[in-house]
Amino acid sequence: MAAPDHPPDGPIRVVYADDSFLMRQALEAVLERLDGVEVVAGYLDGDTLLAAVEERRPHVVVTDMRMPPSGDEEGIRIANRLRRRHPSVGVVVLTQYAEPRYGLELLQAGSEGRGYLLKERVNDPRELHAAIEAVAHGGSVFDPAMVRLLVAGGPVGDGALDDLTPREREVLAEMAQGKSNAAIADHLVLTKKAIEKHVGSIFSKLGLPEEHVVSRRVAAVLLYLAAQRG
Repeated sequence: MAAPDHPPDGPIRVVYADDSFLMRQALEAVLERLDGVEVVAGYLDGDTLLAAVEERRPHVVVTDMRMPPSGDEEGIRIANRLRRRHPSVGVVVLTQYAEPRYGLELLQAGSEGRGYLLKERVNDPRELHAAIEAVAHGGSVFDPAMVRLLVAGGPVGDGALDDLTPREREVLAEMAQGKSNAAIADHLVLTKKAIEKHVGSIFSKLGLPEEHVVSRRVAAVLLYLAAQRG
């Protein structure tokens, strides 16, 4: 059964999963108090969660990063599976620790409809509510702590994006959708060489040298997403 389109005016249907009974209780208690959110059901592993997406037609999945059956990267597996089978379903991945490599993997197929938050954000219903609404409509939300970790070590100032030209910002927005240079060139009706030049300029202006510890492309996208959120 196909997943529904992004919710227009009605409630956002949410399914959630965590292998911790206490965390499931906490999530349910918070989700049920959120305006405009309909809690469909909760699950304790990735397989039953994915089966529920097929049967229950949610708009958003809220999932733990580490849980059965695959363990450490179950949240990534779920997000990638849904990207292929149900691209309109938003996914918010919750994690106990800000682990850069998981954030990078979550972004590999594009940032649309994806969120990555520390579990402590559940204590503030506004944070979780904002994330659910964003991914339900194709937006992206990444925990500020994650953004700081991913770009740590680079000389990036708060106003670095202001130095980008309108065309460079347009290219960066396309990068945030997970597009390759060739795909960006096709969409903007430019040559691939021109896009490569713009991308190089973006990296330079954002202070992301080749030896940067994180993929420059992903770091640039995260800076863009953080600015959009602000």
